[in-house]
Amino acid sequence: MAELTPLDEKLGEVLGLAQAAQEATTKVAGMEGADEFRSRLERMSQDAAETERRTDELVDSLDGRKTAIREKAADTKSEAKEMMRTYLAEEEEALDGFEFLTMAEAGELGHWEIVKTMGDTVGDDAVARLADWAVEVQRKHVEAVRATCLELAAAEVAA
Repeated sequence: MAELTPLDEKLGEVLGLAQAAQEATTKVAGMEGADEFRSRLERMSQDAAETERRTDELVDSLDGRKTAIREKAADTKSEAKEMMRTYLAEEEEALDGFEFLTMAEAGELGHWEIVKTMGDTVGDDAVARLADWAVEVQRKHVEAVRATCLELAAAEVAA
């Protein structure tokens, strides 16, 4: 198997996180009190699917490293899903789900910013362009889940 560069490893991680994000948004959409935020969650899931598609397309262009990067993605997805299961164990309310998404989306943003820096540093324009796009998507997700958490928190104490 090919040895991965640090950038290859990060590409595997962001690919796995995008895959896990689709499952996380579906999980949160099914939680109590999430109905009014379903369209927001569906948009985030669609964005995660597009991130997965674009990242996988880039990975497909990396001769000799595709399989190893995709294996890294599978490992990352598995780890992220385990974190979700642990955090949301026995939780049923949307606020808990959005609290988890706050951490998950911030983590994705951080990973993409690292990919951007690495791509810029090694002069990989394709990686840098993808990361520019993904960083903007993730910033919107972080703000969306933050705003939703605050809205749900206010509603919880007002009830």
